[in-house]
Amino acid sequence: MPEPTPLLRVSAGGLLRRRGVWLPAAVVLGLLSLVLSMLYLGANNDPVGSTKDLPIALVDADRGVETAGRRIDLGAQIATRITGSAELGDKVSWKKVDRRTADDLLARGKVFGALVIPEDFSASVSALAGPAQREPHPPTMTVLTNPAAGSFGSGMAAEINRKVVATTSAQVGRGLAQELGRQAARPAAPAQAARPAVPAAAQLMIADPVKAVVEEGHPLGAHTGLGLSAFFYALVLVLGGMLGANVIHSQVDTALGYMANDKGPFRFIKPAQHITRVHHFAACSVLMVVLSMLTSALAMAGAVGVVGIDASHLGLLWVFGSCATAAMGVTALALLAVFGTPGPIVSMLVLIGLAIPSAGATIPLQALPDFYRFLAEFEPFRQVVDGVRSILYFGARTDAGLGRAWTMTALGFAGSLALGFALTRLYDRRGLHRSALRLHGAEPEPQPAAAAVVSAR
Repeated sequence: MPEPTPLLRVSAGGLLRRRGVWLPAAVVLGLLSLVLSMLYLGANNDPVGSTKDLPIALVDADRGVETAGRRIDLGAQIATRITGSAELGDKVSWKKVDRRTADDLLARGKVFGALVIPEDFSASVSALAGPAQREPHPPTMTVLTNPAAGSFGSGMAAEINRKVVATTSAQVGRGLAQELGRQAARPAAPAQAARPAVPAAAQLMIADPVKAVVEEGHPLGAHTGLGLSAFFYALVLVLGGMLGANVIHSQVDTALGYMANDKGPFRFIKPAQHITRVHHFAACSVLMVVLSMLTSALAMAGAVGVVGIDASHLGLLWVFGSCATAAMGVTALALLAVFGTPGPIVSMLVLIGLAIPSAGATIPLQALPDFYRFLAEFEPFRQVVDGVRSILYFGARTDAGLGRAWTMTALGFAGSLALGFALTRLYDRRGLHRSALRLHGAEPEPQPAAAAVVSAR
């Protein structure tokens, strides 16, 4: 029996003096830090300045009023002024609808909020210009929020609506002051009593007559993280797929003898077994699909059963979670099969680095720079967030994002399988087998299928 080849020894100091140890690590870690900081902070640097076409519903339910022989319809005037505001420009995409349609848009997450001009708006304003009242009733405008569509986007819409109400109140106040001035300057008829002075409280109300009433347009439960539970649940699914792919890939390589199995101070290496790249990718993909059912069930058990987040449609949540995790995992496996050792870094950039800033989960897509809106069209994280959000908050309606999520998840799964099988087949046809070794300065040589080596560190 031949003697085992002695291992070359090296000290820690000797290892640290090698440029090949420092340079690759420095380049990879440095570029990752640079790229991730640019991606994450670039997306969130100026959301207000980047806002474009933020969808907000505008409801004009005002019935108008007849006073002094003329028709007053302040609601229509205000709605026209709001939609034509040069200050807001293209930052807001106003949806002029009735109240029922506005509620439906809120319930489907199609708008981040709504501004409602009530039926008695003109009548309430006209009453302030009429005879003095002991307890004048202030006109109101209702601001509806929608944290289910995203707490940050809902907050932005609510802030915009509050500013619109404040601007409207100032304009209406100036109109009332002018009308009261005209009435005071008009000579009273002999049979009429002099108009009583306007009380101080009424004067203050006339200066700022319109009040904003803030209500939740699409109520959420107490255990939804203010609309962020969908983001974190989707993050669990995405990480489950990406990390699961790395675990499965390494475990398969260990079983085939391509990688050592370290257990404490002991290293176990099985005899290397040849397998084509196509079969390797196929086996890993089958494992990923099957185990995704388990990971999705456990993720749901932890989130719903242990933590207690508000969730319904649990069967659908499990099925969608399984499919989303499998799609993410197969995508990561395809990148591992194509790129090899750099595969985990590439999959992290694709599935995490580029995906989270463009998901629209925290900052709405309408408040992101154009580059991230482009990424959101195909990046997988956005699709998973939309699907989970629809299931958790919007009654699992397909037109609330779930339909698109299913379509894009299926396309991502099929596309990743096609990429993985196409390139692994190409590698196999060119003889670039995983059981072949390429030494520095040497042509590829087949790796001998030696007996298992068991050694202690």
